[in-house]
Amino acid sequence: MSTPSASWSQTVTVALTGASGARYGLRLIECLLRAEVRVYLLISQAAQVVLKMEAELEIPARASEAETFLCTHFGVSPQQLRVFGRQEWTAPVASGSNPVDAMVICPCTAGTLGRIAAGLSGSLIERAADVTLKERRPLIVVLRETPLTTIHLENMLRLAHAGAVLLPAMPGFYHQPTSIDDLVDFMVARILDQLRVPHDLMTRWGASPLTT
Repeated sequence: MSTPSASWSQTVTVALTGASGARYGLRLIECLLRAEVRVYLLISQAAQVVLKMEAELEIPARASEAETFLCTHFGVSPQQLRVFGRQEWTAPVASGSNPVDAMVICPCTAGTLGRIAAGLSGSLIERAADVTLKERRPLIVVLRETPLTTIHLENMLRLAHAGAVLLPAMPGFYHQPTSIDDLVDFMVARILDQLRVPHDLMTRWGASPLTT
């Protein structure tokens, strides 16, 4: 079980959308919870479908039931892992008066990217991202889409100008991965570095000689 709230180093909002790459988001949540970070979790309807397809996780649609399910899955308390509904406008993340330390959208669809870039807030995910930007807090967008159109690129540039970190799901290979988990950990390590959350997911560049 998680430790008391006094020991939580940060509060991070994590949003899962309907792009392929649910394993990135799940691993990120796992690592944040292990690092004693409190997580506010937002799950789109499409993400629920992808989670079932890619991770064989059938998460309940109701937020309270999803919270119970995921707290059991990750072995933490509801005080450390909160799940909010898609239209739960009273959630802390919906207002700048209760800002979190950072927000990560992982994985992020091109549609979510576009709506945030346009300043639209039709769902709690989009509103939380808008609040994160306007409060000048870190917003990390892990786009999972290929190929990219000029529309996608312009939306990425627009968010970059607004202060977001665009961190597409593009794992490297210099650490000589031998499994899908190694590729997932590469991306999650990059996200954790942006959040300033310590981890030991992989050997850092220059820490040991690379095999050629």
